[in-house]
Amino acid sequence: MKLVFATHNTNKFIEVKALVPQHFELLSLTDIQCFDEIEETGTTLEENARIKADYVINNYGLPCFADDTGLLVDTLNGAPGVYTARYAGMQKSAHDNMEKLLQELLNKDNRNAHFKTVIALNLNKERHMFQGIVKGTITTKQMGDGGFGYDPIFKPEGFDQTFAELPLTTKNQISHRGRAMGKLLQYLEALKP
Repeated sequence: MKLVFATHNTNKFIEVKALVPQHFELLSLTDIQCFDEIEETGTTLEENARIKADYVINNYGLPCFADDTGLLVDTLNGAPGVYTARYAGMQKSAHDNMEKLLQELLNKDNRNAHFKTVIALNLNKERHMFQGIVKGTITTKQMGDGGFGYDPIFKPEGFDQTFAELPLTTKNQISHRGRAMGKLLQYLEALKP
């Protein structure tokens, strides 16, 4: 089965492709020649995931899924949340986003946070939603050079390393995206005759 993952983010695509069994042909937006920047105008992660998945199905007619992920920090009332990718501005710089967050948490005792991924799947004229959450804490400095986004400053619950320090296989087993993808793949496998 061909399935489009509605993303231009190469790192995210690699991470997700590692989770998808080989009997699925996973395509990115680039693979289907979609070079549009799909605007995430939703006020929730769910809305943004739906917007991206709907764009692909409406313009390309291909079965697809899209995700939106937010980092929600307790002491910041859930910020950056829906603005996670553009927290420090529209340039969407991971470095700038992390620096802004670390500055805002300076001298704060409560560094608890969680990542939440929501996936919208458009398949067979139906939409299905899946979500994954991982709790953790924000470190006081960047550690590790793996992963992407906020990975160098997020330490998942039960681990002494940040996502950026963990091997991809470990991260995929415990991460928000890995958990949401697990639910999506379980649903897709159940469809097989």
